[in-house]
Amino acid sequence: MSPMKRISYILILCLSILFVQAKDFRFALFTDLHITHSTPAVEDLQRAVDQVNATSGIDFVLVSGDITEEGDLASLQKAKSILDKLKVTYYITSGNHETKWSESGCTDFNKVFGSDRFRFEHNGYLFLGFNSGPVMRMADGHVAPQDISWLKQELTKAGTGKPVILVTHYPLQDGDVDNWYEVTDAVRPFHIKVVLGGHYHSNRQLFYDGIPGLLNRSTLRAKADAGGYSIYQVTNDSIVVSEQTIGGEPKRWAGVSLTNTYYTADNSTYKRPDFSVNKNYPQVKMGWSAATGKGIYSSPVVYNNSVYVGDDLGELSCYTLKEGKLKWTFKSNARIVGTSDAGNGVVVFGSADASIYGVDAKSGQLRWKMETPKAVLGAVTIQKGIAYVGGSSGSFYAIDVKTGRLHWEFTGVKGYIETKPLVYGDKVIFGAWDNNLYALEKATGRKVWSWDAGLTRMHFSPAAVWPVAAAGNVYVTAPDRVMSAIDLQSGQTVWRTKQSVVRETIGLSADSKQIYSKTMQDSLVCYATGPEVKQLWACNVGFGYEHAPSMPVEKEGVVFGSTRSGLLFAVEAKSGKLLWKYKVGNSLISTVVPLSKNRCLFTSSDGTVGLLEAGTK
Repeated sequence: MSPMKRISYILILCLSILFVQAKDFRFALFTDLHITHSTPAVEDLQRAVDQVNATSGIDFVLVSGDITEEGDLASLQKAKSILDKLKVTYYITSGNHETKWSESGCTDFNKVFGSDRFRFEHNGYLFLGFNSGPVMRMADGHVAPQDISWLKQELTKAGTGKPVILVTHYPLQDGDVDNWYEVTDAVRPFHIKVVLGGHYHSNRQLFYDGIPGLLNRSTLRAKADAGGYSIYQVTNDSIVVSEQTIGGEPKRWAGVSLTNTYYTADNSTYKRPDFSVNKNYPQVKMGWSAATGKGIYSSPVVYNNSVYVGDDLGELSCYTLKEGKLKWTFKSNARIVGTSDAGNGVVVFGSADASIYGVDAKSGQLRWKMETPKAVLGAVTIQKGIAYVGGSSGSFYAIDVKTGRLHWEFTGVKGYIETKPLVYGDKVIFGAWDNNLYALEKATGRKVWSWDAGLTRMHFSPAAVWPVAAAGNVYVTAPDRVMSAIDLQSGQTVWRTKQSVVRETIGLSADSKQIYSKTMQDSLVCYATGPEVKQLWACNVGFGYEHAPSMPVEKEGVVFGSTRSGLLFAVEAKSGKLLWKYKVGNSLISTVVPLSKNRCLFTSSDGTVGLLEAGTK
């Protein structure tokens, strides 16, 4: 070997050794902090921060969701005040407790921490963290279409050779994230080394369509004497994770090889959603569908042969009813969670940007805008030129549809509102995340009564269900899995039943003699309205475990329903006979809008707006 070649060889060898050494680093991971104002969770996090600060060689900290218990601003700020005491940089993403129970529509998380995504590089590794939902609706975890697009863009920029570590809250697998396969397919062409997360408050080693995954313990002490967190050691050939209890010694529990090949580009051996049910009902077809590329958590609204849909990027879009052609889009400044309503030539909707909008139904031009103290997540109900909607500031509003003038405001709500209010007779009825169902005088906004059934947990509130009324009663279901009838005039409980395990769904027949609800396992049930509990029928639809707040809706003798897993179904209202079911995707379908006994509009959290048509076999 010539002297020049020898020098070149030695130089390359030295650089290789330096590169290998540079890859060695350590970081900590916190997850499932569940902070409220002043609880042991606060102390557990503070101790974790103190111990990281006292440990040498920790380069940074990852925080992978469920930062708070209820997603409220005060708890987020409390968590930040503690995390900010870390002597190293931390990178954070949200969990389901920030995205489901959030009075701000999840916007406070971004205001406090900057974003629910993060991207950074360290010692040759790319780290990407992102939200895994669900957003404001009880459903499986879900990675929004716009977040999948972001992942693809960042990975493409990095190239296929750069090692990548992904950070989520939920595990990316069936049963936890409804569109796990879209995520794994999007990232598998790249050099993914491991996916880190939490959610289950325990250490678990998993594989997501072949991609290694590591779930981590919570910072909470639970029944132990002290809490803890995880410490990761990255070397030239492995990623090793240890559990670090407060005051104890780290205990290694898992590792991922950096030299093994865990997965390939081939995904054919992995489970995918099963659409075979559609072959059983060939009479059901898609009339039209539009893929928006944006998460949708509100229901469609039909008005004058147009369809209006609000989405996760804050856009209200108008489509033609006949063919689903986009006519116009109006953009607010934050996500639209609540379903809009239309009347008097105006579409009214609330936005998480703390405003209520009135938009011209034909042109999409702004007619008026009313600013509020906090986000407006409630659905809108319009009756006789007045729009009724609740916000997150403790207020419920009645607004003139044409002018945007405030008709009245009720300020006695103690929690935020997401439901669609019921306007019935001389009352407006709605629930809130404060355990209460409220009845207000329609003309003045004066409170007539409030009802809480002795509930003691905010999470049991009748807040997501859209109440119905008949036979002198108001009917609701709630997360406590109870169906309740409340006297319309007095607000007193008429009856409560656990005969069926129901949750946050209710519907009313056209003749007001029957109410419908999904159970949490397979069935749609029907009860008689009136002073006594009387089940009329139960239909085993076979949709499996179910907890999505999508209301059953009757049209022309057919009850339409939808689920968390992309299934729509129809049941004969009189007999409870299953007519058909059809799977349009694998993600949450909001309350559908029937147009006739064999046609219905739907929206999905995967960003689809569509029209389903059922003919005859």
